[in-house]
Amino acid sequence: MLGIERHQIRRHTATLPVRAALGASMLYHGVGKLKGEGPKKTGQMMQQLGFEKGEGWAKAAGIAEAFAGASALLGFLTRPAALAVLATQAVAIAKVHAKNGYDISKGGFEYNLALMGIALFMLIDGPGRYSLHEAIERGVEGKGLRRVRQHMRPNLLVRAIHALQ
Repeated sequence: MLGIERHQIRRHTATLPVRAALGASMLYHGVGKLKGEGPKKTGQMMQQLGFEKGEGWAKAAGIAEAFAGASALLGFLTRPAALAVLATQAVAIAKVHAKNGYDISKGGFEYNLALMGIALFMLIDGPGRYSLHEAIERGVEGKGLRRVRQHMRPNLLVRAIHALQ
């Protein structure tokens, strides 16, 4: 039994650097698109790529990326965050990087693909035990017999928290 517990601890601990790497990258890029000249400069680039109203799209991408980054770092709403990463990076590959091939040093999609791989992991596995989501869930469900009862017959709040994972 102790071996299984160690395995679970390692598994849940392993999600921390994964979430941190994705979260830091996405938050950095998202905030960059939103502050200062970011919306204007990114908007101009997006218009050159064929997006009408490029500044609006730049802000939308910035919000999606900043949300994904913050969510990954906190471990809350990680599955919607993962979907945001998959969407923004798929567009980045299709519109910017695919024509340059795989190699990042040539403007390729290597980095975008790595971010998408991490996002897929989070989409499948969720935030892990060491996350804001888990802390909220434990707080709502309580401990001991109360927690067992909540797992058997979850109330609306508990069901909503499970759905947000």
